[in-house]
Amino acid sequence: MRALVVDHSVPGRLSLAAVADPVPAPDEVLVKVAAISLNYGELPRSDEATEGAVRGWDAAGVVVRATADGRGPQPGDRVVTRGRDAGWAELRAVPVDELAVLPDTLDFPTAAALPVAGLTALRALRTAGIRPGQRVAITGASGGVGRFAVQLAHLAGAEVYAFVGSPARGAGLAALGADHVLTSPAKLGTPVDVVLDNVGGSLLAELLGHVAPEGTVISIGAASGEPTPIQPYQLVVNRLTLVGVQVGGDTRADLAYLVRLLAEGRLQASVDRVESWEKAGETALALVNREIRGKAVLTVD
Repeated sequence: MRALVVDHSVPGRLSLAAVADPVPAPDEVLVKVAAISLNYGELPRSDEATEGAVRGWDAAGVVVRATADGRGPQPGDRVVTRGRDAGWAELRAVPVDELAVLPDTLDFPTAAALPVAGLTALRALRTAGIRPGQRVAITGASGGVGRFAVQLAHLAGAEVYAFVGSPARGAGLAALGADHVLTSPAKLGTPVDVVLDNVGGSLLAELLGHVAPEGTVISIGAASGEPTPIQPYQLVVNRLTLVGVQVGGDTRADLAYLVRLLAEGRLQASVDRVESWEKAGETALALVNREIRGKAVLTVD
């Protein structure tokens, strides 16, 4: 089969190559992949990435082989999957606890945008214990996780403060549920109860000074690549809780919930770009260079 592999000799460090077909474990189904999405955190941005490795967390397609004991989706079922790697390929072996069956109304590119970004946003909000009326700040709101977080926080009844790098990157966020679109914490008039942080660095450090006493800060990522100069006493004096969140474990129920929200039109995948996987390298570069608002999806053709 063909797959996208790490290739340090080309722009974007991704190229198509022939690799061995996956061999499913007893609890895995085999999926013929139709669409994949790119996440910033999985892109090979440095020489440390293993040459020839097949990455890929998110993929959607059709089951071609069921599990050894017949549990879960059957051949012909349309599914969206989240795995630890190896999703950027024509075939993917994936455990049944890391997928959800798709209704016919959802196309594969839309579904492929969902798993890691949507699950991260959902679990971050759940960890924070969002309640109606709370003020929630979301950094990196124009990205894949950020756009899902804005929508889910709005659905939970929160007052949403969406932080973006520039006014242009804030386009469309109000329609998704952002009550305020800001470029700097200095523009916050009232302390927030919860911060969902995708950026880290100086932005997170500054935001800590705008969190209400007994507030919660959820660290999801560090897209800025900067050190975050936090004074522990700042957490102590305001009785703040700082928690890190990462997707893992059994995701079936949460993924099925997000699929249902998408199918019902209560959630948007915010897919900004759909390309053939022949253009993986240039699409990866566009994502790294912040030229994409929301999700980047590649069709496997």
